[in-house]
Amino acid sequence: MSSNAVVPSLDEVQVEHREAISLLRLCRPRKRNAINDGLMAAIGQRMTDLPATTRAVVLHGEGDHFCAGLDLSELKDRDAVDGMHHSRSWHVILRDMEFGKVPIVAALHGAVVGGGLELATACHIRVADDTTFFALPEGSRGIFVGGGGSVRVPKLIGAHRMLDMMLTGRVYKASEGVTIGMAQYHVPAGGALAKAIELAERIAQNAPMTNYALMHGLPRIAEQTADHGLFTESMLAAISQSAPEAKARVRAFLDGTGPKVKAD
Repeated sequence: MSSNAVVPSLDEVQVEHREAISLLRLCRPRKRNAINDGLMAAIGQRMTDLPATTRAVVLHGEGDHFCAGLDLSELKDRDAVDGMHHSRSWHVILRDMEFGKVPIVAALHGAVVGGGLELATACHIRVADDTTFFALPEGSRGIFVGGGGSVRVPKLIGAHRMLDMMLTGRVYKASEGVTIGMAQYHVPAGGALAKAIELAERIAQNAPMTNYALMHGLPRIAEQTADHGLFTESMLAAISQSAPEAKARVRAFLDGTGPKVKAD
C-alpha cells in the first residue's frame, strides 16, 4: 500500500447480511453521514467483500439523514492535478457500484445533498421517504460536483434542472424529487428502509444473469444509436435466456407452476 493510499473507515459503513440481501449502513450520524475519503473507500471495500450469496444490496444512512454530501471540514487544499486524481478515485468506486455484480436499492431520508446525491444516483433504485430533500449546493460554495453527478443526475432529471439546482441552490422535497425522477418511490416518513428491503428481496428472486444484464445493458443501450442498441439487446436476450435458471423458470411458467403477473 502506498503512503497516499486511503484507509477505508470500515467502522463507518456497517454491513448486515440477510440471506440473499445485504444491508450497508452509513454510520457518521454526527456528521449527517457526510462523505470523506475513508467513508468512500469503505463503501467500495464493503461492496467488494459481499458474499457470493448476495443478490441485492440496500444502502441506507444512520440517524436523521441519508448523506449530507462532502465533509467540507476535511476538504484539503489540492492543486489541479491532485484534485483531478481525487475526483477520479471517487469515480472508480461509484462506477463499480453502478456497474457491479448486484443491484443496489437506496433508502433515502433527510438530506440527500451534493455528494450524497451523487452516491444515491450510483444506485439502481431510490426510495425517498417524506423527510427527504435533494440539493446540489456546490455552486454557492465555489466548487463543482466531482463524484459523477454531472453525468448521472442529468440522466435522471435533465441538464437544465441540474443547472437550476446548482445556479440557484434550489431544493426539491421528496414528492417533487420523485415527480422529476430523482427517486422511483415515495413513502411516508420512516418508511424508506422497509420499502427498500421489500424491493431488494423481490429483486433477489430474479435470475442473477437477468439482473446483471439489466444493470449493465440498459444504461449502455440508452446511449447507443438505435441500430447498435437493438443489436446489444439481441445479444443480452440470447445470453440471458441461455442460463440454466432462466430455462427452468420458463418451463415452470409453461407448465403452470411458475408465478403469474398480478396487479398489487
